[in-house]
Amino acid sequence: MTVSDLDPRLVANEPGLAGAWAGFRRRMAQGELGSLPVIVGIAVIWLIFWLANDRFLTPVNLTNLLLQLAAIGTIAVGVVLVLLLGEIDLSVGAVSGLAAAVMAVLNVKQGWPGWLAILAGLATGAVIGTFQGFWVTRFRIPAFVVTLAGFLAWTGALLVVLGETGTVNIADEIITGLVNTFFIPLYAWLLAVVVIVAYAAEKLWERRKRAAAGLPVPPMQVLVTRIVVIAVALLATAAVLAADRGLPLSMVIFVGLVVLVDLLIRRTRFGRHVLAVGGNTEAARRAGIQVDNVRLMVFVLASTLAAAGGILAASRLFAVNQSSGASDTLLLAIAAAVIGGTSLFGGRGSAYSALLGGLVILSIENGMNLLGVESSTKFMVQGGVLLLAATVDALSRRGRQAAGRA
Repeated sequence: MTVSDLDPRLVANEPGLAGAWAGFRRRMAQGELGSLPVIVGIAVIWLIFWLANDRFLTPVNLTNLLLQLAAIGTIAVGVVLVLLLGEIDLSVGAVSGLAAAVMAVLNVKQGWPGWLAILAGLATGAVIGTFQGFWVTRFRIPAFVVTLAGFLAWTGALLVVLGETGTVNIADEIITGLVNTFFIPLYAWLLAVVVIVAYAAEKLWERRKRAAAGLPVPPMQVLVTRIVVIAVALLATAAVLAADRGLPLSMVIFVGLVVLVDLLIRRTRFGRHVLAVGGNTEAARRAGIQVDNVRLMVFVLASTLAAAGGILAASRLFAVNQSSGASDTLLLAIAAAVIGGTSLFGGRGSAYSALLGGLVILSIENGMNLLGVESSTKFMVQGGVLLLAATVDALSRRGRQAAGRA
């Protein structure tokens, strides 16, 4: 019997297939596989629905899927930030509807210019986030309760803002152009190439920096594989968009927000403070971090992003009505963040969770719509997927805790 037989963790350090397999199992148990499980899940889901209905992978359907993702995904980015704190925001759906209603009423009924109405909608989200964040931090009321109360209150406010008509149709070209503007196909290819080059350069620079600091670095083969997978995915997306209407402005906005929030989380002091508070609030406070200020700012950002998502949804539908932000908006936004890999327990996650998780949950919804599945079944399937993702997160957390005690 060898030392590796006594301690399975040491097998991962041995060469050959045994070490590779043991390392993979360890990373899987501790939730350290990154986005790989989500990417594999997307591929499996797309294959299943393509076999069931060959219209699923057509450029028109996939482009429509991406347009829907822009709205839900933007809301989900804000949810990611709140989850990183170990909190939850149940008001994002209602906030998105109310902000869109404020924008629509100011533009259509009050004659405000489109760009100014959009800013007013975003400001509505920021004010709501400030109010809810103040209540959480000042009175120490659980965010679950505060945002649940907000969900009810902002839903009522939506009905008041819309008035008796209940529906406001939007014709302003600036507002509707957010989702219905498409750039020529060449721009889709150029954007894909730029993102691939930027991603490869960042990862190589990060690897070099870690090596210079004496920190462990992933094997070059692993890095090259990641770059190739990202490149294939982006070029395939560009091909799909080029085969339909071109590059949608809404996707540029959404992807830009994802990149900016990811940089905020990983490259700024504020982002490190968010992760620290979510990982261990008391330790963060003892380290001198202004915990209440961090929490307040996160709720402001989450509500503002929810407002942005509601505006994008209104732009896509050319209208705001009493059901805006209702139905399954909250479910889809939270599911996107959790399924994409953001931990419910705080301290772990990425803005890219909103993109990948949104693709998963919206692909399931889109595929079932094409198959004519009843709404009752769709809700049960979506709920099951969310529960599965939460279970994987809980098991991964337990695995990390066990590894830390060992």
